[in-house]
Amino acid sequence: MRDATDAYDFLVLPGLSNSGVDHWQSYWCMAFRNASRVLQDEWDNPKLAEWLPRLDAAIANGTRPAVLICHSLSCSLAAHWAARGNKSRVVAAFLAAPSDIESDTHTPPSTRDFAPMPLKPFPVPSLVVASVDDPFVTIARAQHFATAWGADFCNAGELGHINSASRLGLWPQGLLLLGQLLARAAR
Repeated sequence: MRDATDAYDFLVLPGLSNSGVDHWQSYWCMAFRNASRVLQDEWDNPKLAEWLPRLDAAIANGTRPAVLICHSLSCSLAAHWAARGNKSRVVAAFLAAPSDIESDTHTPPSTRDFAPMPLKPFPVPSLVVASVDDPFVTIARAQHFATAWGADFCNAGELGHINSASRLGLWPQGLLLLGQLLARAAR
């Protein structure tokens, strides 16, 4: 897959508290030559008004078509970006384990700054990957997000929050799904 990925910039967008070394996003950062993590100053007390400009800058500073690789809270970040309707050089969005930022039951208060969740279609091909046992979103709510965003949807089974605790390593299933998304974006 390496040759196929050389044509893209992969903007890796972790969620709350960043993604640790055992997270699939960290593995993907190492696997893709053109991957870069979009860094935030405040990972544990996120503010949309601070995170969104970082995403905008990462998009503006690249040269190749960009693919957003989002996890958890950053799916909300991508939805806010998408709601503005300007795709610039972004060609696809991979959205794993979107958190239900409007739910006191499923997410901590620190995520409320990203609410309400934008429910406008993404201007690029996108894919939501969700787990049936994710403590931060129900599978039905994740599917609702996918439908509203005009995204394809994949029920990944029992993978928890699709994070380090899921012990996915490089996450081969995720790579296959990413490859399918890239093929769709290339059409």
